[in-house]
Amino acid sequence: MFEIRVICDPDDTDRVTAALGGAFTTGAVRQYATRDGKRERLYLTADLRAERWPTPEEAYALAPSIISEVGWTAGTAADKPFGKGLGREFWLRKAALLDRIALGDESERVRSDAAEMATAAARRLMDTDDTTVICDPRAYVRQQYEQWLKQK
Repeated sequence: MFEIRVICDPDDTDRVTAALGGAFTTGAVRQYATRDGKRERLYLTADLRAERWPTPEEAYALAPSIISEVGWTAGTAADKPFGKGLGREFWLRKAALLDRIALGDESERVRSDAAEMATAAARRLMDTDDTTVICDPRAYVRQQYEQWLKQK
């Protein structure tokens, strides 16, 4: 557990508190005015969230083959000129595909830029989701992909 202190404009206190609550398990917020009375000081205890992060085997157990996913992502990207209009499903499936390729390279001890590309794609998904989760981006992809497959 740790303590967080934030100094912000009074209009931002709800947004800051909500963002911290989304990123951490937080206690009650203690709120005080700054000495000049123009801003607010927020104090709260926090702890890392106990998220469930599936293993790659769990996340990709029901996934289509890598070749099938390569075909889907390439076809979807080709249908959208300059990447316009690519939705969350595209970014999720692309990030999962690159993660699976990187995992294969890592297990075979192949030197490639697959891990960097997988991490970049995972960050793109996190940006698309506008998430406040603080975690390994590739773990986030696995969690989201597993959930998406179960809903599909």
